[in-house]
Amino acid sequence: MPSLQVAIMLYPGFTALDLIGPYESLRWLPDAEVRFVWHEPGPIAADSGVLLIGATHSFAETPSPDIILIPGGFSTMEHARDEAVLDWVRRAHQSAAWTTSVCSGSVILAAAGVLDGKRATSHWAALPVLRTFGVQPVGDERVVAADDRTVTAAGVSAGIDLGLWLAGRIAGEDKAKVIQLSMEYDPQPPFDSGHMSKASAGTKAAAAAMMGKQMATPAALSASAGLLLDAALERIRRRRRR
Repeated sequence: MPSLQVAIMLYPGFTALDLIGPYESLRWLPDAEVRFVWHEPGPIAADSGVLLIGATHSFAETPSPDIILIPGGFSTMEHARDEAVLDWVRRAHQSAAWTTSVCSGSVILAAAGVLDGKRATSHWAALPVLRTFGVQPVGDERVVAADDRTVTAAGVSAGIDLGLWLAGRIAGEDKAKVIQLSMEYDPQPPFDSGHMSKASAGTKAAAAAMMGKQMATPAALSASAGLLLDAALERIRRRRRR
């Protein structure tokens, strides 16, 4: 039987590279069994609406994975209000060796209470949302360890860094280097606009507009407003309990 169970949450509207990047590292770990989990097994569409990836197992079938990984996507706000999702994250986190996220997946961790008072990162567009949950947002690090078993990665491509980071912690630096070479992960981008600190004002505005079109649907706006209200109410409840 595999000794290392990796559960990657797969939800409608996920961003493909968010999960494929770390998946390519984690699947090479010794004795690893990778599961794509959702409410029930079956095909799930990415945010493009074209790419389909199959959920292999349900939450109920995967109660205590060793590694939890939650990708981001334009529908994250909606799923961060799904109580079944949050309940699974909370329960699975109790026994997991590592609970991790890529991009706006950290919003789901925050909504589940996993990141309370901790440092965490996300896609630059989602960093303000983390703050509403009492999280300390970090915008200048690719991989942020909140504690000795909770780790978040910045937007999209940072999931590759997270996967190799985890591989190094779990299987050792030598194995992680072998995985990196097998992937030929040697970034030499043709442009230097991969972080907000490097991009021009025009590039930032165009990127925000491009993403805004995806986030301005009625469903997305409703989910975002509801999530922010949930966060505000939860913080009020916590103050009253003190």
